[in-house]
Amino acid sequence: MADRQPQGRARARGYAAVNLSHEAREGRGQAPVRGSGIAVGPRAVVLQPGAEGRALVHRDSAVGRGAASCVSGEGGNGNGNGDGSAGTSRGALRGRRTIGDTLRTRPLDAPSKQGSMGQPLKLQANYFKVLKHPEWILHQYRVDFSPPCASMRLMQGLMSQHKKTFGGYLFDGTQLFMVNKLRSDQLSLECRHDRTGDVYQIRIVHTGTVDMTNDVGIQVLNLILRRAMGGLNLQLVGRNLFDAAAKITIPDYRIELWPGYMTSIRQHEQDILVCCEIAHKTMRMQTCYDILRDCQKHDRNFKDAFTRSVLGVVVLTGYNNKTYPIHDVSFDTTPKSTFETKNGELSFMDYYKQKYNIQIRDPNQPMLLSRAKKRDLRAGANELMALVPELCQMTGLTEQMRSDFKMMRAMSDHTRLNPDRRIERLETFNRRLQSTPQSAEVFKIWQMELDRRLVEIPARLLPQETIFFSTTSAGAPAGEQADWTSHFRSNPMLATIRLTHWYLIVPTRAQREAKDFLGCMIQAARGMRFEIQQCEIITIPDDNPGTYIRALDNVVNKDPQLIMCVVSNNKADRYTAIKKKCCVDRAVPTQVMVQRTITPKGGNVRTLLSVATKVVIQMNCKLGGVPWKVKIPLNGLMTVGFDVCHDAKDKSKSYGAMVATMDHDNKGTPKFYSTVSQHSHGEEISNYLPLNTIKALNEYRREFNELPKRIIFYRDGVGEGQLHYVFEHEVKSVVEKLNEVYRSAGSDHDALFTFFVVNKRINTRFFDRRQNPRPGTVVDNVVTLPERTDFHIVSQSVRQGTVSPTAYNIIYDTSGLKIDHLQMLTYKQCHLYYNWSGTTRVPAVCQYAHKLAFLVGQFLHQPPSNLLERKLYFL
Repeated sequence: MADRQPQGRARARGYAAVNLSHEAREGRGQAPVRGSGIAVGPRAVVLQPGAEGRALVHRDSAVGRGAASCVSGEGGNGNGNGDGSAGTSRGALRGRRTIGDTLRTRPLDAPSKQGSMGQPLKLQANYFKVLKHPEWILHQYRVDFSPPCASMRLMQGLMSQHKKTFGGYLFDGTQLFMVNKLRSDQLSLECRHDRTGDVYQIRIVHTGTVDMTNDVGIQVLNLILRRAMGGLNLQLVGRNLFDAAAKITIPDYRIELWPGYMTSIRQHEQDILVCCEIAHKTMRMQTCYDILRDCQKHDRNFKDAFTRSVLGVVVLTGYNNKTYPIHDVSFDTTPKSTFETKNGELSFMDYYKQKYNIQIRDPNQPMLLSRAKKRDLRAGANELMALVPELCQMTGLTEQMRSDFKMMRAMSDHTRLNPDRRIERLETFNRRLQSTPQSAEVFKIWQMELDRRLVEIPARLLPQETIFFSTTSAGAPAGEQADWTSHFRSNPMLATIRLTHWYLIVPTRAQREAKDFLGCMIQAARGMRFEIQQCEIITIPDDNPGTYIRALDNVVNKDPQLIMCVVSNNKADRYTAIKKKCCVDRAVPTQVMVQRTITPKGGNVRTLLSVATKVVIQMNCKLGGVPWKVKIPLNGLMTVGFDVCHDAKDKSKSYGAMVATMDHDNKGTPKFYSTVSQHSHGEEISNYLPLNTIKALNEYRREFNELPKRIIFYRDGVGEGQLHYVFEHEVKSVVEKLNEVYRSAGSDHDALFTFFVVNKRINTRFFDRRQNPRPGTVVDNVVTLPERTDFHIVSQSVRQGTVSPTAYNIIYDTSGLKIDHLQMLTYKQCHLYYNWSGTTRVPAVCQYAHKLAFLVGQFLHQPPSNLLERKLYFL
């Protein structure tokens, strides 16, 4: 791996790749690349010296997506670090397009969104207050280059030639922001390329002013912060900044961890706050060329093996610190192959020698191909980029590495920071940012100052829930850590289904372990008053998928209640075959157990009994039983969860899963309904969401002979920039259909409906006296957003690292419930996921929807049988 270069040298470096255009890929060019099977025209392969250096591109909640930016103060050097593009002038933005999420879902005259129920707490969060920010107004200009210039590095260099004219300025590739207004609203400047001598005309047009209190002003503050972070000598990898100098090496597994930071500035309830989260980037201490050599040594068909190993992997090119996803491998193209430039033909080897002073060792290695992103294509980049394997460092983890428990444990020792260590790292980052001369100078120039202390926020601890294992018992407390596993030793399950007719399919070599585990299951079920009779055991000679299919064909015709299959390992093809047979072809609940799971570790039968208890609970749910419930003081409630998962084989397809829980009253047991819809690429989810919601509504009416009094909908899988679409299309279409049904049923009011957007991919972290907050902690002030009715809940307990809260945003509500009731109801829902006898990070219906969507997208690749939709068969 190449060491991080000094900053001055990094600025002098060029683009990482040689680009192969669409014409080259399609073979429409005129002259072939020598030594390759790729035909390219005279302009098909283009060297792009642009996008050089350490241009900082960042995505955060405030800026959205932005182009690399040049930020300069009075007399600044103009070598940009920053992010975001801003402004409202005409035309498309170059680079990354700003996606501002300005949807206001909270009316200006709405009542207070702060609840009062629970024990008051004082927490800290990973935010720093902006004590001082610019009071001036920026002038905004549109910038156009003639001839057009796609290189951000070149645009920055051309603009810096006139920095004396501009004074303090921000430049993002299209928009120019300045403190001082230019002498004319329209200005034309001439610039000359230092190296080539090419002349460029820059046309600058005044488009308005930016008030630093509005959204664009906040984006500008993000640019200034990113510029200040440039003084810390961090490296851009993907969208975030990492400190390669502080890398952590784990030599046993040939990986490195680069610590880094994810930052964003946003207007919160009362103040502008900077959110800062600690991140880590996994770098593998091997190049793609190392993978190639391993494949050549161990695989007869090394070309296919190498292609499989690198396809889809993201690589880092050390000479310009850029990342590229690998889409293909060309064995017909090598570093010796040549391409056309305006100065004549040039080989890849000569290009890297001249451009970066890099000598490629193996001239016969294949070339990796990376397809440019849409935003790069809009910026003028060619469609395919050719990369040299020995210059590409592998990033991320393979599935094999993720399944290595010891390696993941070694990584977690460094990445899962406990609250006290995380706070220490955040405070160190703040001190560095304000004490480093280059960073401090940026803050001084732009009149910006950060608080050195973490933000303090008021919070509340909701009352502990009571878990009911039967309709007559007093229930058991969930406990401070919200884990009631131990209570199953002395309590029955709430509702059970007698299991009298079922089969166990097991390979001959695992027959002894399966019989022992079967005895543990019957023992565990007896304690929970779940009647399990002896099953019929079907032994098979091997564990091939076809063998399981033949055994299942014989068994499913006997109409069993459930089939358990013991498999030797986690191979996906075998699991897929079993689930397809029993979820799509026939409707039979199945329980798949890995042989290692049912084998006692070190002869410890107690551990095996614990596993058997969890499996028995799962099997009861798949039959239609219910293990426990919590008290929900609302009659006639239907709770719905929705999530989406992409098809693992065909990325043009995705599956939307909906799971509904129906609670008619507190005396009975909840009922379930699930359905899955397949969506093609570009097809709107709103086409299916109302239909599936009405299906769940009709199921409630069929079960209880009336419509639900209230419907609570939890929508997961919504990105920050998708809120407006979800509100305008999904929510409105669902509400319209619901109201039609209620009116046709003779109701004197519309549906009482609440729509939550659930977001667990957030960077917010909370600290309670330098420890993790307890489950049930609610935050609905200071770090929430004024334009939303939103709150955070810490619903789960973690044993290692810092707990992650979940953000809830109510974008539609006609339920008439107080915010306290909605917060309590949401927390109660986190107790009802029956795969785990503890709380989950999201409401149970969301977790069920995710589990179902994942099953279909990863293994079934088609919607399951409708005959299973009233059971939790997907647990």
